[in-house]
Amino acid sequence: MARPSVRARAHSCVHSGKRASRSPAVDFRALVDNSLDMICQVEIVNGVHRFVYASPSTPELVGWSVEEVLEMSLAQLYTSESIALIKNDAEKLLNGHQTSLVTVEAIRKDGSHVWMENKVRLLSNRNGAMSVIICSRDITQRKLFEDRLARLALLDGLTGIFNRRAFDDTIKREWKRAVRTRSPLSLLLLDVDNFKLYNDTYGHQQGDDCLRSIAETLSHTVKRAEDMVSRYGGEEFAVLLPATEMAGAELLAQRLCNAVIELRIPHLANLCAGQIVSVSCGASTAIGRSGNPVRMPEGLLVAADCALYRAKRQGRNCVASSFLEPRDESYRNLKAD
Repeated sequence: MARPSVRARAHSCVHSGKRASRSPAVDFRALVDNSLDMICQVEIVNGVHRFVYASPSTPELVGWSVEEVLEMSLAQLYTSESIALIKNDAEKLLNGHQTSLVTVEAIRKDGSHVWMENKVRLLSNRNGAMSVIICSRDITQRKLFEDRLARLALLDGLTGIFNRRAFDDTIKREWKRAVRTRSPLSLLLLDVDNFKLYNDTYGHQQGDDCLRSIAETLSHTVKRAEDMVSRYGGEEFAVLLPATEMAGAELLAQRLCNAVIELRIPHLANLCAGQIVSVSCGASTAIGRSGNPVRMPEGLLVAADCALYRAKRQGRNCVASSFLEPRDESYRNLKAD
C-alpha cells in the first residue's frame, strides 16, 4: 500500500490533535519574576490574610521589599476602606466564586497611596482555609482620571458649583441621615430677582457673568464643609443645610441675600433693590423621621418652593420660611424634643 504524502501526514496530525513540531519549554517562574504586575499568593484562614509569596516587582508598586510584605498584615498595606472590600471579596470566594476583580488603595512605604486593580483567582478552598493568587496592577492615573470625570459630571458647567444631579443625590442621602439621627434638615431656595429683565437689558453673556458671580458669593458665604451650594436650575440656587434648625437657616438666608446685594451688580429693571441685582429666598426645615404622611425629601423641596414664592409676593429681595410639620401628633412631639 502506498505511503501517504507529507501534506497528508501533516493534515492527519492536525486532526488527531498532535503537533507537527514540539513547543519550547515555558519558564513560568521567569514569567512571574519579570511581570510588571505584583503577583502575590495569600492564604486566608479564619478571616486572617497572610502573604506567603510576593513577586520581585512588589517594591516598584508599593515601595516595600518582598521580605517586608511577607511580614505585613492587611492593615499595614491597605486603607481601612480597601480592607472592607478585600474581606467582602474573600466572602465571595468562600461561597463558590473562582475569580474576582476589586479596586483597592494601598499605602506605600513613603506614606503615599497607590490605586491597584486586584485580579484574584482561587487556588484551593478546604475546610474554610483558602489560598488565592492576586495579580495587582497600578491604576492610579486611570483612577484619578475617572474621579475627575465623576466630579465634572456633578458640577454645573456655567458656575462651577454642584449641579442639579448632585443636589438630588445629596438631599436623598442627607434625609436618610437625618432620619437615623432624628436631626433637622434645612433647605434654602434662592431665585435671582427679575433675571429675565436682566438678560433682556444686558444680554445673555453678561447674564452668565452675573450667575457666576452670585454662585461664587454663595459658596464663599456658606462656611460649613457639610453644607452644599448648587445650581438648582436657570437662575435658581439651592443650599442644603444638614443638622440646621429653622433659626439658623433663616439667619444664613438673610446673610446670603445681603451678600448678593453687596456685589452691587447694576440691574436698572430691578426696582425692589435700588436697581442692583438681588435674590429672594425660601427656607424650609423638617425633622428627620420615617413614616411621615408627607413624601420626603420631596416635601422639603415643596415647602421651600412655596416659601420662595411667598418671598416674591412680599416684594422680593427678602426671606420667607416654612417649617414642614405634617399633621401627625408624634411628629409635633418630636419637634419639641
